[in-house]
Amino acid sequence: MKYYLFIDESGDHGLKTIDDGFPVFLLCGVLVSEVEYFNINSVVNSSKIKYWNNTNVILHSRDIRKCNNEFKILFDLTIKEKFYEDINHILTSSNYNIISSAIDKIAFIKKYGKLEDDVYEIALSFILERTIFCLDEMKDCKSLEIIIEKRGRKEDAKLSSHLHKLSQIGTYYVDAERMKKYAIKYKFLGKKENNNGLQISDLLAYPIARKIITPEGVNISYEFIKEKFYTKNGKRYGLKVFP
Repeated sequence: MKYYLFIDESGDHGLKTIDDGFPVFLLCGVLVSEVEYFNINSVVNSSKIKYWNNTNVILHSRDIRKCNNEFKILFDLTIKEKFYEDINHILTSSNYNIISSAIDKIAFIKKYGKLEDDVYEIALSFILERTIFCLDEMKDCKSLEIIIEKRGRKEDAKLSSHLHKLSQIGTYYVDAERMKKYAIKYKFLGKKENNNGLQISDLLAYPIARKIITPEGVNISYEFIKEKFYTKNGKRYGLKVFP
């Protein structure tokens, strides 16, 4: 069986300036089998047709929250309520695992300083490591394709080099041979390429980041998805907060 790992981000990965209202960088991975992704893709497209009569609309968390662009229809509270019901149903009823990693940038700088290491790469290493843990348990994965949202030519080249390095030497807990058995491939896609897997990851990333920033705050979206985190021995391995 082939699996996909769709990865999108929430927050700024830079360490030079910190947004006091959003001091966290989070990568959200959605691990899903090829068969289940076919079903998710179909359901998401059906929902797009229901509200816009086409599948070209890109589900973007910020635009949805702000009712921007195509999501101006959500100013109609009746449509908004039904739309959120449909999206929440897709997120809760579909079969996938969330494997996410967050960097608390203030704590990171206090502990390590403003290192040259890219926090994106650190977060990605944690996600890939725990993805291997999850696939080992499933025992049915023959290959893994990682789909990452494009950021820019320079950034993507740097990240591609990092992924290649991980495939050659592994991580602290997962050696290279353990990774190689999954024949890992990866590619970068832009938002305009309208990949529903990346859009699901985008929808999940913001409420997870917000939960980390304000753990005691009301976060209805997080409550809907919290059971989707990869869990092992009763521990939520699908959410790593560093340091």
